[in-house]
Amino acid sequence: MKKAVLAYSGGLDTSCCLKLLEDMGYKVISVCVDVGLPEEELKEVEEKAKNLGVLKHYTIDAKEEFVKDYIFRAIKANALYEGYPLSTALARPLIAKKVVEIAKKEGAEAIAHGCTGKGNDQFRFETTIRMLHPNVKIIAPIRELNLTRQEEIEYAKKKGIPIPTESKKYSIDENLWGRSIEGGELENPNYIPPEEIYAWTKNPTEDKEEEIVEIEFKEGIPIKINGEELDYVELIKRANEIAGKHGIGRIDIIEDRIIGLKSRENYECPGAILLIEAHKALEQLVLTKDELMFKQIVEEVYADLIYKGLWFGALKEDLDAFIDKTQERVTGTVMLKLFGGSLRVIARDSPYSLYRQEMVSFDDKEINQQELAGIVKYFGLQDVLFRRVK
Repeated sequence: MKKAVLAYSGGLDTSCCLKLLEDMGYKVISVCVDVGLPEEELKEVEEKAKNLGVLKHYTIDAKEEFVKDYIFRAIKANALYEGYPLSTALARPLIAKKVVEIAKKEGAEAIAHGCTGKGNDQFRFETTIRMLHPNVKIIAPIRELNLTRQEEIEYAKKKGIPIPTESKKYSIDENLWGRSIEGGELENPNYIPPEEIYAWTKNPTEDKEEEIVEIEFKEGIPIKINGEELDYVELIKRANEIAGKHGIGRIDIIEDRIIGLKSRENYECPGAILLIEAHKALEQLVLTKDELMFKQIVEEVYADLIYKGLWFGALKEDLDAFIDKTQERVTGTVMLKLFGGSLRVIARDSPYSLYRQEMVSFDDKEINQQELAGIVKYFGLQDVLFRRVK
């Protein structure tokens, strides 16, 4: 008996994949990895998989691992890809890792996914699978058969696969770190998104009262919100709730996909924006100028690696070592004011602060101004000489 493990979401793509794999002679084991899905959706996915005749179904709770080993690393790296906190991209390597674990446990010959040939997830899934399970066969039925959405719908009708209702206008991916909304009229970059696409964020124009929030960090990791210590998962949920009610975290960008296509993407990432902005503010207080400058370069590369699905790659591992070193002093608190879709850092404090009020104050003689004359005179000497020569 040939067995294939399918990364299963319950949507049209992966449901068609399930039956297509059966057509190829495989018994299918479906795997749904919970990285922050609504509980009712997890139940629907499991029921749907069983109704479609899978050999076995796994629902894996990976929320705590997602926060501890992925989200916290993204915060320490201030990971933003073209302004997007990488919510969907960040979860893909973990999902692929869990699918690989089940494939090994079940002795499956193949691993399958429902990615199309136009998106990013095919890279993220397959690269991770090849790194962690080099000899397994990878099957991507939608891409391999070059199926259109309409062709999938026709196939689904033949196989008795439930087709999403017209009320589901958009393709939505959700986890603890954010929510992506795409498809339908949103594919037109000149189309103004309706308010109905948002679920986590309040309309900023309806925000009536500002709020001050304090985030406490220890070695780059958020540990408290407003003085309350929370477990990993609850902390991220709380950050989403607080920022979301002020309309923070709505992102509408033209994104550069891995294959070179530009795509219009809409995201809701309230907690991610809140925590990353707070983290950046604390780093400004405790890291040197040179550290901050170099880390900005690292952050851009790091985010690009996540976006491309190279989470388990060599360079990402190397950069983790540098980032972890910088975070040894990123301990302290940051206060932010939230209102009407925006946030502003208003205070920060750390035992490792490099700020010295007695030195910077105009009312203090801690620094002898007279001693600066010689330094200033020869600062930029080569450029002074350049202007003379020119």
